[in-house]
Amino acid sequence: MSPALASDASDASASDAPEPHKAPGPALPAPGPGLPALGSEVPESGTSEPGAETPEPSAVPPDSRETPSGTPSGLQNPAPPGAEEDWGGPLAEARTGVAALSLRYQIGAALALAVVAVAVCVHLGMTFLHVAPANTVSKKHSETIADWIYPEFEQNWKLFAPNPLQQNVSVQVRAEIRTPDGGSRTTGWYDLSAQDGRAIDGNLAPSHTQQNELRRAWDFFVATHDDDNRPVGMRGALSETYLRRIMAMRLDRADVAGPDGELARVQVRSRTTDVPPPSWSKEKVSGKPVYRVLPWWTLPEKESRGGIG
Repeated sequence: MSPALASDASDASASDAPEPHKAPGPALPAPGPGLPALGSEVPESGTSEPGAETPEPSAVPPDSRETPSGTPSGLQNPAPPGAEEDWGGPLAEARTGVAALSLRYQIGAALALAVVAVAVCVHLGMTFLHVAPANTVSKKHSETIADWIYPEFEQNWKLFAPNPLQQNVSVQVRAEIRTPDGGSRTTGWYDLSAQDGRAIDGNLAPSHTQQNELRRAWDFFVATHDDDNRPVGMRGALSETYLRRIMAMRLDRADVAGPDGELARVQVRSRTTDVPPPSWSKEKVSGKPVYRVLPWWTLPEKESRGGIG
């Protein structure tokens, strides 16, 4: 083989060999007016032609350049999922409600809720035993149930009765006053039920005395006396004493006897009127009041001065 043929063969084999793999680098800017083309010679420093501009660095931030693995160079070692949540980072949700309290206050809130829950359960149980038919438990613990229910949580079935109460009952009283000169005078009728009604009207928290004392005393008297006002059973005398003492205290508070007078006797009566039916009802009721007048009761010496002796 001649030297010329050997030289041609070596050039052909060199041109057919694959080029070694090169790592991708940053993209080079396209040649512009101030940049030399690829493969051209770059003039040495100090020998550049007049008017040639110095090439500017790439506008791509160094931190955003991609690495060969495809991950931005600034996040080559990302944190595992959920790491920021575990350390209370920005992804962690803010705690609210009871969870936001300290452990001490959480324990206090839990104890308060437990006490309220126990009190509610006890109240519901006592109320159930009070309104339920008599049974072994209610009979054995009747005193405890009564102490819990009366007087604030008293229950009755009048609202759900087949014939609900449809009458207005007003309790009235008058007194005989003994004067210092030995004479006496009789007052007019004082409507005590109307006084209690005015005290309750518009009052957001009326007292139990204003609501129930007089009404319960009259109901107690009626239940233990016949139509002729004679006591029936052993509790008749007790109901008379209870009602009489209430009358004496109410009259003394109103200073009915004056500064020199003294209560000698009291007389009680009830005034009952039917509740008017609604306009759409065909029911007819009488608007005439019905009175039940009790005999005069002489007050003991202590009761005449407003006491309860």
